[in-house]
Amino acid sequence: MNILILANKDLASNHALNLLLPQIKQHKVTLCLSAKVGGNNPNKPTELNRLKFFEQDLFNNLLTPALKANYISESINANENNLYKTFDQLNCYLSQPVQELNKINQPEQLQMVAELKPDLIVCIRYGVILKEQVLAIPSKGTINLHSGILPDYRGVMATFWAMYYKEPQIGTTLHYIDDANIDTGNVIATSTLAVNYEKSYLWNVLQLYVHGVQLILNTINALASDQVISKSVQTGEGQYFTFPTTDDLTVFADNGHSLVDETEITEFITEHYLL
Repeated sequence: MNILILANKDLASNHALNLLLPQIKQHKVTLCLSAKVGGNNPNKPTELNRLKFFEQDLFNNLLTPALKANYISESINANENNLYKTFDQLNCYLSQPVQELNKINQPEQLQMVAELKPDLIVCIRYGVILKEQVLAIPSKGTINLHSGILPDYRGVMATFWAMYYKEPQIGTTLHYIDDANIDTGNVIATSTLAVNYEKSYLWNVLQLYVHGVQLILNTINALASDQVISKSVQTGEGQYFTFPTTDDLTVFADNGHSLVDETEITEFITEHYLL
């Protein structure tokens, strides 16, 4: 199959892609990245800016250049050491170099997607809402891995809100994107995981993608074999969440939770990216 993957340029997306791409090498795969999720908010709470640093800035602006220099100077092959690859290094799995695609609904980038002629579009944390013209392109549809249980936790930072409301479980939902509404499409499958309240929000998010990626892989394999994908309509009203406010973050912290823990992220990076 010809697969277009749309992901965000962050640590969790890179984690998911390192789990997925080696398993779909038999397909023609293109990867395009959004630079961020959400608009520019000059009044963003300090805690969310700190989270962005660990999710994106640390990985893209500090770790990636350092790893690139290390691989060059030491002639290190990430494959030989079973290390995760940075976004640029993922090119070895792709039909063309990875690129940013932040205006996918506008004519020039829409035309680029149309020329790719993807059979399937796969979204993982992609930061742009896809509109009807994009969704009409892939013959096998567009699927999205949402890092929350639908329909109860639509929108952004679903794991944060699940922890905020003291849920025993978090999870992912693989669903079709049928229109420009957010997280409302027919559900293909879900995965669940017990929340570890001793760990941070970001640590819990990263754990989701081991099982979540397997949902994507199962669906790709089924579609490649021309199997009919079972799907179900979301039931119940559900709720849509946006980014937490300063007051929300204060309640989260008062309940003993943290958005990110430096030690946890250091351990994750050391395990997956460093020698």
